[in-house]
Amino acid sequence: ERRGERLMLVGTVVGNVWSTVKDPSLEGLRLLVVQPFTTGGESAETIVAADPLGAGVGERVLVVFGRAARHCIGKGHDIGFQTAISAIIDRMELTDGRGVDPVASEEN
Repeated sequence: ERRGERLMLVGTVVGNVWSTVKDPSLEGLRLLVVQPFTTGGESAETIVAADPLGAGVGERVLVVFGRAARHCIGKGHDIGFQTAISAIIDRMELTDGRGVDPVASEEN
């Protein structure tokens, strides 16, 4: 974090968002509900992120914020959204050697 704002996080896609009434700059954007990944149990927090990549429910993703998110979305600064999925994770390994499956339902 920098000055209280997040730069990026790893999360799991837990749902979709549909909206018929929205800011015109959000037209054509797919919105997903993402739950931040934690090593100490399940997080109660969720965020909504624009998805330019086509992630699916259960997949692990890298979420970016601010300027990086606007860049990933591809609409420059003329967009009313600052959270985006920038990667779908194939594999993740923690410093203690534990691997984290790319799909949440595959965990033991």
